[in-house]
Amino acid sequence: MKSSVAAVFISAFVALQTVLHASPACAQVKPGDVITISNAAKVRDLVSPGVYYKVVHGMGLKIVPTSQLDWPPPYTEATEKYSSQVVLSRDHRSLLGYVAGLPFPFLDQNDPDIATKIEWNLTFHPTLSDDYDLRYYECHIENTTPNEAPDPYAYTSFGHYAGYSLIGRTEVEPLPVDPDFKTSGRVWLSAIYPELSPAALRGTGIIRYRYADEERGDDQWSYNPKDRRVRRLNESLNTTATGYGAWNPDHYAGFNAKPETYDYKFLGEKQVLASVHAEHVPAITCQTDGGASSCPEAWELRHVYIVEATPRREIVDALQSKNILYVDTEAWFTPYVDTYDRRGELFQSYLFWSTFRDRPVPDARIAIYPFKRQFIVAAGSTDVQSGAASVCYLPGQETPERETWYINMGSVDKNFFTTQALRNAAEAGGF
Repeated sequence: MKSSVAAVFISAFVALQTVLHASPACAQVKPGDVITISNAAKVRDLVSPGVYYKVVHGMGLKIVPTSQLDWPPPYTEATEKYSSQVVLSRDHRSLLGYVAGLPFPFLDQNDPDIATKIEWNLTFHPTLSDDYDLRYYECHIENTTPNEAPDPYAYTSFGHYAGYSLIGRTEVEPLPVDPDFKTSGRVWLSAIYPELSPAALRGTGIIRYRYADEERGDDQWSYNPKDRRVRRLNESLNTTATGYGAWNPDHYAGFNAKPETYDYKFLGEKQVLASVHAEHVPAITCQTDGGASSCPEAWELRHVYIVEATPRREIVDALQSKNILYVDTEAWFTPYVDTYDRRGELFQSYLFWSTFRDRPVPDARIAIYPFKRQFIVAAGSTDVQSGAASVCYLPGQETPERETWYINMGSVDKNFFTTQALRNAAEAGGF
């Protein structure tokens, strides 16, 4: 039996879907349609400008019926138990009283703080609440300049992309808050290491800490095996670095910036197309756009909140003038994010393909769950001004393990997110 929070939320969502499916824009597509360059105009109003750029440059869409995305039951229970005590701070920026679950399950469009509350919901979304270890994933960077020599960094692979939350925990002890949170003030820890290829970068890695204190920026360190040194990174790299195509750390998972460093504006609600029940795992390389995406893949109509996130220049010197977030109102993640440069021109597009099942791959033996959950199977980043694009495959197409995603299984602990662990992995020669 569904909980009261989930039942009310889902019934409202279904009712809204019924109304929006009848709109003229939605009527342009139906399950069974295949979208290509030749009929791309049919989805112009059903995707973001960045995604539309991808479609007119060859990314195909296979339209399928809309299906429901349920929260993990422990997350639903935590939302029921704790959400009533959550409020915004006096300056309407920080979160107070949060323990676990979705901070704000019920939203009012007339609430002047709705955009900020949406961002906090996105921060503590149901997909990755406790810990995760994404193993053996790979990224391909597409060369867009004719007759250019092959890029030695066009293929990259990594041993781990992992995270550990100290608050909001719903499935793995300690619950719901790690005692370390009270002393360290750390909200979550993340790490990407070691890089496995190309050979010139083997052993490279980064770790990052996020803090509850709204005045304290993230701590970050990197390890370079060439000089065998751990270096502290400047926080500005989160928004200005564009390695691996057009990725930067604040967009690794859609929009990952510290919430208090941005201002938010609610732009409305809309029915859009997104890939949330991807059929191919591992994801397939698109043959009609030069490998710059995963296609053809299943896309369906989804209801989203659209939020504009503008950097507070006195705090963060972001490369982008604004980010437009498309937030799925049922699953609370961003199927895509568009960014704009300081001239106000469309700059970068971040696109995520996900699937919803009880295991990341059909033949999984370890990563099997008692309920369905969401898994990202591919992520694409495109600089629409230069055409440069990169696609990451999760799991990788050429990597030794296909289960890849270990979510809320206790597969990593806090010791994994230390500079010593980062150094040890590099000096051990890899994974």
